[in-house]
Amino acid sequence: MSAVPTFRNVAIVAHVDHGKTTLVDAMLRQSGVFGERAEVVDRVMDSGDLEREKGITILAKNTAVHRRQPDGTEVVINVIDTPGHADFGGEVERGLSMVDGVVLLVDASEGPLPQTRFVLRKALAAELPVIVVVNKTDRPDARIQEVVDETQDLLLDLASDLDEEAAKAAELVLELPVLYASGRAGVCSTEQPADGEIPAGENLDSFFDVLLEHVPAPKGDPDAPLQAHVTNLDASAFLGRLALVRIHNGTLRKGQQVSWCREVDGEAVVERAKITELLATVGVDRAPAESASAGDIVAVAGMPEIMIGDTLADLENPQPLPRITVDEPAISVTIGTNSSPLAGRVSGHKLTARMVKQRLDTELIGNVSLRVLDIGRPDAWEVQGRGELALAILVEQMRREGFELTVGKPQVVTRKVDGKVQEPFEHLTVDVPEEYLGAVTQLLAARKGRMEQMNNHGTGWVRMEFIVPSRGLIGFRTDFLTETRGTGIANAVFQGYDAWAGEIRARHTGSLVSDRSGTVTPFAMIQLADRGTFFVNPGDDSYEGHVVGINPRQEDLDINVTREKKLTNMRQSSADVMETLAKPMQLDLEGAMEFCAADECVEVTPEVVRVRKVHLDSTTRARERSRAKSRDAAVS
Repeated sequence: MSAVPTFRNVAIVAHVDHGKTTLVDAMLRQSGVFGERAEVVDRVMDSGDLEREKGITILAKNTAVHRRQPDGTEVVINVIDTPGHADFGGEVERGLSMVDGVVLLVDASEGPLPQTRFVLRKALAAELPVIVVVNKTDRPDARIQEVVDETQDLLLDLASDLDEEAAKAAELVLELPVLYASGRAGVCSTEQPADGEIPAGENLDSFFDVLLEHVPAPKGDPDAPLQAHVTNLDASAFLGRLALVRIHNGTLRKGQQVSWCREVDGEAVVERAKITELLATVGVDRAPAESASAGDIVAVAGMPEIMIGDTLADLENPQPLPRITVDEPAISVTIGTNSSPLAGRVSGHKLTARMVKQRLDTELIGNVSLRVLDIGRPDAWEVQGRGELALAILVEQMRREGFELTVGKPQVVTRKVDGKVQEPFEHLTVDVPEEYLGAVTQLLAARKGRMEQMNNHGTGWVRMEFIVPSRGLIGFRTDFLTETRGTGIANAVFQGYDAWAGEIRARHTGSLVSDRSGTVTPFAMIQLADRGTFFVNPGDDSYEGHVVGINPRQEDLDINVTREKKLTNMRQSSADVMETLAKPMQLDLEGAMEFCAADECVEVTPEVVRVRKVHLDSTTRARERSRAKSRDAAVS
């Protein structure tokens, strides 16, 4: 009989693109998860299509690395791979509730960035031990020692803001060894290599040794009454909804009767339930198991309405665990059915309000950071999330599933404190080449940004830190990339609420609006070419109120893009002169949401993304404009 395995539960956290998923890949490969004939895929944990396309992790996922020790015992290391983008911070918080230690990855060139600060603060507040791994030491621009110093400064800085217990946890971190790794090469060492070189060693053994030594084993007692916390949800075609649970105390068996502690309409309810299936994670797959004891992370089936934060407890003595708390949403959009004249042209698309509402409710089940609010309309709902990207990802997923939607301009979620309006602010870190310093500072000053810090590393790059209202970052990305010729890197993380910053005018252009329905003609586009930049191609369908381009001036301009060439029996002298059209701008979903003005929204269908006016009729729009003017005049 083999010895009972010991467990280690660890989350890998870092800023976006610092190599979390690549390191997990190397861990899985070296533990022999993939068979000889298995097709080895890069970033095996990024299983979603969108994750692969965008190259970022969106959902936190877990895997189990089985490692045999020299003394013959087996250690199961449950690894949680977390997203690095601040918009998916809820996934990180949920991941931290499952583990007993954190591996913090820091890029050997970029150093600690805002998201590093965010996850580190959460880990220290939970009093978890943190192991620092400096990754990508083989980058030609690596500055290993400086990055280690910056990370330790960050630790001390965060420790000063926390309570005594958490501050002690931070002090312990400083005593932990720093590891140096190259995730791509699958090598890790405790000895610092020279800048730009791969660490000494052949594999990740030193990483596993440090992990086993410094991350404590789960504290749970296998003989105590059962307590298991639901931290994630999944679905199976055969078993229905699967709940991923971390067992804090006791033992969970297949076929066992348990107390299911949940909330219904804000009230605590305890129901009796049966564990119909128990699945243990082996590498990247799940395999049926008979039982699991305290400390393990397993999937269970049998409760079709189970939610994140619920507790599975002992029948005789049900003791629910505290529910998972996540930070409040900062950005909201209105999502409704497609109300444009071109809705429902393609058969098979999902058009009805019932379908949209059902899909949003389904998203709420597994996504702890989203909220869906009723706005008093039967065909539209307000969806709140952490950031623009999180909401754009949701809309993009729905689009790929065949939904036709109308998506409003992203707004900030405000709140009232003592009768005064407060709005969310972000901590923005910007890395730009020196020559764009002035342009970026000016851009952020117009968006009410306040510079907190500026560092020049002496490599021709400057790092600046700003506190900016979340409103100022809506539509910021496009302008920023234009100003820095695509070289700048900007990252933001939620800072907190503060007083309303006043008017922010982010867009200084107007819209070219189609004034009738029809098909866009090349003739009309050639005639109007000097009016601005177009989004449409000849032959595209258009309708009244459809935004077909950008007007360089601030006001909107109604134009006829469907005008046909008048035919006469007179021969044209210029017939042999070829006129060429400038290539129109291709708006993707994120670009369209950023471009929107206050009176515009985005029409999203599986085939096409269009920007349109909220009120299609020009008379109604003119009436709304005059009302807004008179309102502003009355206020001033």
